[in-house]
Amino acid sequence: MPTSNTSAILMKMKGSHGSVQHDGTVKKVDSNSVLVSISSESACSGCHAEKLCTISGEKEKIVEIKGNYDVAPGDAVTILMEQSMGYKALFIGYLIPLLIVMASLIIMSSFSVSELLTGLISISVLVPYFLILFFFRNRIDRGFTFKLKV
Repeated sequence: MPTSNTSAILMKMKGSHGSVQHDGTVKKVDSNSVLVSISSESACSGCHAEKLCTISGEKEKIVEIKGNYDVAPGDAVTILMEQSMGYKALFIGYLIPLLIVMASLIIMSSFSVSELLTGLISISVLVPYFLILFFFRNRIDRGFTFKLKV
């Protein structure tokens, strides 16, 4: 029988595409959406020194699922997300910023700019990128959809 850590995230593979599942609890139900609370536990949450460790912990996340579902607050549900959406999030959050920093480092180094200035400029070019993400967050959010499995 899987432990609580391994059962928190289950992968169902359908060919090369899969879905990620998170168990949660319904917090609030509206006419067109459901708010679900999910707990993400650290990998070391089962350790005997968990209370003393500063890096362990459990965080509660609230996810809004659009749609009309027949659930009530307190019901145990499963949230489904397509695996491809996870890849999209990784691309937007990690790969593009990495490429921006690397390109900036290469360009500034080719102009023989000092290392300190090259590093500062390379990191500062991320500010406009994350500002753009911030201003378009609602549009980006529409691309990430979750489904509810009762």
